[in-house]
Amino acid sequence: MNSNDIIMMITIALYLILMVVIGILFSKKNNSVGDFYLGGRKLGPIVTAMSAEASDMSSWLLMGLPGVALLCGTAEASWTAIGLAIGTYLNWLIVAKRLRTYTQKCEAITLPGFFQKRFRDKSHSLMGIAAVIILIFFVPYTASGFAACGKLFNSLFDVDYHIAMIISAIIIILYTSIGGFLAASTTDLIQSIVMTIALIVIVLFGVNVAGGFDAVIENAKELPGYLSLTMSHNISENTSSPYPFLTIISTLAWGLGYFGMPHILLRFMAIEDSRKIKTSRRIASIWVVISMAVAVFIGLVGNALMANGTVDAMETSDQSERIIIRMANLLSEHGVIAAIFAGLVLAGILACTMSTADSQLLTASSSMSENLLKGVFKMKISDRVSMIVARIVLIVIAVLAVMLAWDQNSSVFAIVSFAWAGFGATFGPVVLAALFWKRSNRWGALAGMVSGGVMVFVWKYLIAPNCANWGLGFLNVYELLPAFIVAVIAIVVVSLITSKPDAEITEEFDEVNKLCKAKA
Repeated sequence: MNSNDIIMMITIALYLILMVVIGILFSKKNNSVGDFYLGGRKLGPIVTAMSAEASDMSSWLLMGLPGVALLCGTAEASWTAIGLAIGTYLNWLIVAKRLRTYTQKCEAITLPGFFQKRFRDKSHSLMGIAAVIILIFFVPYTASGFAACGKLFNSLFDVDYHIAMIISAIIIILYTSIGGFLAASTTDLIQSIVMTIALIVIVLFGVNVAGGFDAVIENAKELPGYLSLTMSHNISENTSSPYPFLTIISTLAWGLGYFGMPHILLRFMAIEDSRKIKTSRRIASIWVVISMAVAVFIGLVGNALMANGTVDAMETSDQSERIIIRMANLLSEHGVIAAIFAGLVLAGILACTMSTADSQLLTASSSMSENLLKGVFKMKISDRVSMIVARIVLIVIAVLAVMLAWDQNSSVFAIVSFAWAGFGATFGPVVLAALFWKRSNRWGALAGMVSGGVMVFVWKYLIAPNCANWGLGFLNVYELLPAFIVAVIAIVVVSLITSKPDAEITEEFDEVNKLCKAKA
């Protein structure tokens, strides 16, 4: 390990220590379970906006998205980014204020708890199924983050991939379990800043080494279909093929996932004043658009660096997702200051991972302790014991995630896309129905949640792989789109053929309507 590597390691170590210190500082503010899980609904607009988007992006932003752009050109990466940008804005515009108002009205501190109270589900089946779904899909989601950490340290410092994953998990568990939601949200704000610095530094350096902006664009123009939004580039064969309209639609469907992301929706529930959501929306939307555009451009820069021989050829997703790591390593070779900035870039990758993993672990643990143990199984446990249980669940989920990410050849993009589809299809339609359709009832919500989740698995592992054999290749689309549609249909049909909601439920719905209009 040379001196530049040591400088980068020190920079990363200082960053990780800061995260743990923040967790310790905020531990004193956790006076109740509500504080631990939702920060007492005290988040300001800036922290709300940036923690929501930092917890959203994960390692996918700095590794997955540039990797896809490098391998396949701008079509898939750009349409995915456009879908996410639209989804981000709409989620803040139509869901945030109403969810904040509704959850405060019915005193819900978790998403499964909101479903149970919104539909007056005395059987607690809705809460229980929602909590189990969170546990099922957050494990692979968290695993993608741990995999990114392992690849980072393995590529740069030749540290064993598995050891790096375990150390990363320990750091994340420490500050999340100690400081709770406020610590996770504050560290997410800091991590979003670090991620921004990483994006700016690496793209400026990469463009310079590639020979300038014009050189990057000229290289991209020479590759068949690389800059087209209707063609997909094949890097190994240097050919292109059509990117079908239905595939574009299914790629845009990534944006539908936002309506069902528990760790993002919790930020809406936690803001101190719903009237400040407009400020948060503007901050979040601008940051998301710029950061994703830069991430896609990093893929183009990486391809230019391969063309001029600066970096070795990358022809698999596992290799392409490491392009930003390779660029940071190159940056570190240009002196002490450059090595410090390279360390910040690498800390940015960690920030992407940690900002998502901490929120996921916290959400999953609340589902277990608050929704399953106390809500479904009626266990009489104190706030203190409940928080201990939550911390134990954090550890268990982290261990499962490490096991799932044990294969270092796993694709960050592939893991995230499946988990994203799972949450988007199971919770998204239910959230929208609960907030905006008075006639929806608990039977419809149950039908939508179950059918959406089942369809994600059926489409991913049964229908999509066999579409070509059945002569239906055009149906090989992202599983979120068909699963979301199926869930919406199930909610509408089942709600209409079963009994209407009780007067108490509809009166509360009308009252929330009035509150939202009054705060507009």
